[in-house]
Amino acid sequence: MAFQPFAVEQYLSETEHGVRYNFSESGVHPMTLGDACALAGVDREALWEGVLDYPQVNGSDRLRAAIAGLYPGAGPENVLVTVGATEANTLVAGALLRPGARMLTLTPTYGQLPGNGVNLGAQVVEVPLSASDGWRLDPCALRAALSPAPALIHVVNPNNPTGQILSDADRMVLEDAADGSGAWLVADEVYGGTERAGRAPTASLWRADARRIVINSLSKAYGLPGLRLGWVVAPEEIITAMWRRHEYAAIAAPILSMVLAEAVLQPAARARITARARGLIDRGFETFQRHLRTLPGMFTLTPPMASAMSFVGYDLPIGSEDLARRLRTECDVLVVPGARFGCEGHFRFSSALPEDHLEAGLSRMMDLIKAL
Repeated sequence: MAFQPFAVEQYLSETEHGVRYNFSESGVHPMTLGDACALAGVDREALWEGVLDYPQVNGSDRLRAAIAGLYPGAGPENVLVTVGATEANTLVAGALLRPGARMLTLTPTYGQLPGNGVNLGAQVVEVPLSASDGWRLDPCALRAALSPAPALIHVVNPNNPTGQILSDADRMVLEDAADGSGAWLVADEVYGGTERAGRAPTASLWRADARRIVINSLSKAYGLPGLRLGWVVAPEEIITAMWRRHEYAAIAAPILSMVLAEAVLQPAARARITARARGLIDRGFETFQRHLRTLPGMFTLTPPMASAMSFVGYDLPIGSEDLARRLRTECDVLVVPGARFGCEGHFRFSSALPEDHLEAGLSRMMDLIKAL
């Protein structure tokens, strides 16, 4: 069976280091360790004196309790701490999918869990979101894909790359589809907490009384991707199955990351850190929109409801891979080509960055687009 590379991450790992204006990431501008300690109220001297031993493999008791507190009806036994959401996705695929199993994924999407499914021999069925309807769920397409019954249904909510959030009606359709077919509903919720101004935090799809699995991390809303700290919330028997696989893949997440995460997820610290993220997101998106408006009719964009990123359609005689290549080689600007999400004629752009840096890179980008 041919191995399927992870298209988006392959592109980033080959291009993102050394570029001056990196607009390819999907999280807010990362914090320094000092800023993280200050916002989370961490005693840096105590951190400095900590022993760099192996941590508790499934996650420290205090950290799992803090995570469980974010999900009504969950307890520490429902939580597994992982090396980022990326390991969590891989563990979910390994625990639930077998050769020949069917999984549905709402697209465009972050393709790690679906890619793992392909590499495990599963049949991955894409259910396209409607670009012409603001990237809404198409209930008819979802229902048509339910036969034969899938093992799992995968959703990223808020969505990557579009930044859209499921409406209440779409959530109901999705949950009914999972419950009626007996599928596990696997929700990647790493962009919860990045909602733009005026929007309430996105409600989790977690339900303690149903076949639900939720994945999250400190990388996006918290601006702490370098900690490589994620988690899965699931029924205890699924947590155990993933724990056994976690021992093969990583043994444990780093102890320093767990200590910081314990502090970051306390209610007051979490509120301060997500407020920082929302400030960056709101300011950055306004700057990005202002630059796009200098070329009327060139771009199409459903404004993201959440996240640091925008998924932009463009009207140019050039493919998205070539556009991204020219931006990098001629402008020192990095964006993600839409082709990496199966959506040609688009690019993903992250704008939750320091204002001077964003302005300078956007000016370079727009100069090339005007020339094209």
